[in-house]
Amino acid sequence: MADLLKYCCTFKHIHCPTDLLIFRLSGCLITEESCASLASALSSNPSHLRELDLSYNHPGDSGVKLLQDPHLKLDVLKYEQNSHSVALFPL
Repeated sequence: MADLLKYCCTFKHIHCPTDLLIFRLSGCLITEESCASLASALSSNPSHLRELDLSYNHPGDSGVKLLQDPHLKLDVLKYEQNSHSVALFPL
């Protein structure tokens, strides 16, 4: 998780390439706390990111809710809930 937080801090201060449309974090041990960092980074640096894949993680209800913020402009958010895959189109 420390690596993810470091990435999120960096993400806040860089200009993202326009071809970064999908960010796959499947199986990266993402938690509710990590989702807060991701949401903060995405809102601080508006990007062209359209799909965020959090499958095989534990974002929790509050983490998912943070990432569903319409200001983040995600079209697709993939995650698991009660061992079932969920993909929200559009958010």
